[in-house]
Amino acid sequence: MSAAGAKPRILHLHSTFDAGGKEVRCVRLINALSREAEHAIVSSDYEKRGAAKLLDRKANVSWPPFPSLNGKPWPRRLAKLAAAMQNYDLICTYNWGAMDAVLAHTLFADAFNLPPLIHHEDGFNEDEADGLKASRNFYRRIALGRTSALVVPSRTLETVALRAWHQPRSRVRRIPNGIATMDYAGKPKRDLLPGLVKRKGELWAGTLAGLRKVKNLPAMVRAFAGLPEEWQLVIAGEGPERGAIEEEARRLGIEDRVHLPGFTDAASLAPLFDIFVLSSQSEQFPISVLEAMAAGVPVAAPAVGDVSGMVAKENLPFIVAPEDEAALGAAMVALAADPVLRTKVGMANRAKAREEYEEAKMVERYKALYWSVMEQRAG
Repeated sequence: MSAAGAKPRILHLHSTFDAGGKEVRCVRLINALSREAEHAIVSSDYEKRGAAKLLDRKANVSWPPFPSLNGKPWPRRLAKLAAAMQNYDLICTYNWGAMDAVLAHTLFADAFNLPPLIHHEDGFNEDEADGLKASRNFYRRIALGRTSALVVPSRTLETVALRAWHQPRSRVRRIPNGIATMDYAGKPKRDLLPGLVKRKGELWAGTLAGLRKVKNLPAMVRAFAGLPEEWQLVIAGEGPERGAIEEEARRLGIEDRVHLPGFTDAASLAPLFDIFVLSSQSEQFPISVLEAMAAGVPVAAPAVGDVSGMVAKENLPFIVAPEDEAALGAAMVALAADPVLRTKVGMANRAKAREEYEEAKMVERYKALYWSVMEQRAG
């Protein structure tokens, strides 16, 4: 630990820091622990740091120079990564994009007297959406050899960690995601978005997502196309798939009903949705679903990751087979046709979110883990 009375210093290593699920959760933890620790954040792609907008101004955060997390795992490069991890009290790494740093820690922890490392896995991109790669499974088994803990948010990932990555049960910690549910209870502002106002009589299906291939957002546009004219589709987020989404809307002749406002505060936007839609090929424990639930919104989504277990039982008829666009569209149409049903399902989701997914519970579990690992080293 740092000198007596000093705040511990925690280093967070991300391949990117755009506003995705893991980054938003990291920001929430940093904000919640801002009085108790100093935080250094690394984004291997410094052009992608959208989640930084969510950091509390009072949080003690720095952005130190750091060797690239991308490259071949040659010993000299790994040694440079390890050297850059010195002089912290805890290293937190996130997803496959930081796995070289995890391996560097395992190989050089003793040589550089490195602090303990906790790795966080939240899911997979499109390159593993259809199945895990054997080479990456093997790499993870080796790289994770000296980690103090491996944190996952879902039962699905817990099983992967134990069976595919051969991690000992004592190392794997499942901590479900949580949010400040009451932040989503306010009355929504219809003119929240520049250039886009929710007009009287207008209804919105929407999502909160990074615009990446794994989110399968053109499929969402196709599923939405069957909804009546008064419905609009709002896809809030940033990413490389914007052009593909816009092109699909134009092809279907519904470009005037499909809106991409960019990154928007979820707590303000989610209550404007009448239906929340997920179309991802791969998810684990998506925070966006929790945000919709806390806002009292019904969810139409594929049964990926833990989604079926997250939503209220009243919402289960609208959780469909993965990558079944017709079924997703049918779920959206059924919800769109019945406002009473939407209210019933939304209220059940809100009650479950408040009971099971409150942010304070998540923060306490992470804090207990982080501090116990740091104290073990100090002892």
